[in-house]
Amino acid sequence: MRRFLLPLAALAGGLAPLAADAGTLDEVRERGRLSCGVGESFPGFFAMDSQGEWRGLDVDFCRAVAAAVLGDASKVTFKPATPVARFTQLQSGEVDLLSRSVTWTLGREAALGLAFTGTTFYDGQGFLVRRALNIGHVKELSGASICTQSGTTTERNLADYFRAQGVAFTPVVFETAPEAIGAYEAGRCDAYTTDKSTLQARIKGLRDPSQHLILPETITVALNGPVVRGNDPQWSSIIRWTLNALVAGEARGVTSANVAERRGASTDPETRRLLGLDGALGKALGLEPGWAYEAIRQVGNYAELYDRNLGPAAPVQIPREGGPNRLWRDGGLMVAPSFE
Repeated sequence: MRRFLLPLAALAGGLAPLAADAGTLDEVRERGRLSCGVGESFPGFFAMDSQGEWRGLDVDFCRAVAAAVLGDASKVTFKPATPVARFTQLQSGEVDLLSRSVTWTLGREAALGLAFTGTTFYDGQGFLVRRALNIGHVKELSGASICTQSGTTTERNLADYFRAQGVAFTPVVFETAPEAIGAYEAGRCDAYTTDKSTLQARIKGLRDPSQHLILPETITVALNGPVVRGNDPQWSSIIRWTLNALVAGEARGVTSANVAERRGASTDPETRRLLGLDGALGKALGLEPGWAYEAIRQVGNYAELYDRNLGPAAPVQIPREGGPNRLWRDGGLMVAPSFE
């Protein structure tokens, strides 16, 4: 595997953009597997099941990329990537992409030389507290100790928000999410803060979920999605358009169950281009004509990924109705550019 040499500034403690270096697609094909960086354990998004298999929305996106690039959704190696180490793992070439609810920010994209390729989940930061504290709003956390995870936008947003409100608090910081939530449950802090999707997942794992509540305020908006190195525009386009294909599949009613039929019978021009029947969109990306067809056939469209991992029958349930993760035509923010 090609290794990316980090600048001295990066080795000294801060990552910096790398010199242009393309070829991730060729490396993945030569290796025969996609290397995908996921988190430690975030049920619904990335976590191992009882059989040791990775499951979750972000995990399934990696499988869709493998199907598009290699023709086989199973050809993925998942590597845990903590917030502290994840960008180094990406920049060094240890992983080909991060798909672990990474929040899109200007500093990460410009200063670290990364490329965010779209949003798989719209989220926002909230707070978890014990009901026994009789706290109903964030403003009542004045003087509280608040557990959070280091190396995340959550940690910075926490400080920024309370500074702007003129409210004093004590941060209690841990390297991993399990350590942070464990400290909160053990009573080492009054509240725990992270994205609300994480809070909804974590509260179910507490000993008595009924003794805790998520406060109503959302203090930030988080656009979470896959991120790659910024020096390989071809690879960035492949990851971006794989996500677009899953969203477009949902919008056009193309599912894993009917994609073969639709490919054989559809007369809709955009659907035909999406499925590789007309045009040369696959060639433009360096992929086979049926790249999007394989991603949808083997893994599903965006709605299938969402329902499988976060829907009514999933262990972690985050209702899509009424929220930003719906299609644009339903009042949400999920939309794909045109396939033409």
